[in-house]
Amino acid sequence: MSAQSEGNYAEALQNYYEAMRLEIDPYDRSYILYNIGLIHTSNGEHTKALEYYFRALERNPFLPQAFNNMAVICHYETLKYGSKGRILLTYSDRGEQAIRQGDSEISESWFDQAAEYWKQAIALTPGNYIEAQNWLKITGRFE
Repeated sequence: MSAQSEGNYAEALQNYYEAMRLEIDPYDRSYILYNIGLIHTSNGEHTKALEYYFRALERNPFLPQAFNNMAVICHYETLKYGSKGRILLTYSDRGEQAIRQGDSEISESWFDQAAEYWKQAIALTPGNYIEAQNWLKITGRFE
């Protein structure tokens, strides 16, 4: 973790990949995968980051910080590219194509996806993610 905290992400990734090779406990592996996701997020590699957050949650569905980070990525990418630009994060080729063509419904679906991730994070830690809770209320996505 020291390499990561010092900003030496290449070394940190090597260390985490080695840890994944050695670690067998799913719970511990979830945190290794989460940390790999953090590095990819820091590097702006959001598609890779999402992949590692998903993998972490497969092993440990009680990682609110992974849900939060996934929500932030979805929200950020939608704001960054809006309905006119290209969002790099897609679950399908059709979705990516629709975004490139300026489909506002797809943009809205990314906001909806962000909302779902934030709801899951909030459900796990109700006192956290106040800004996300406010955004959910303001946008009418809070139930």
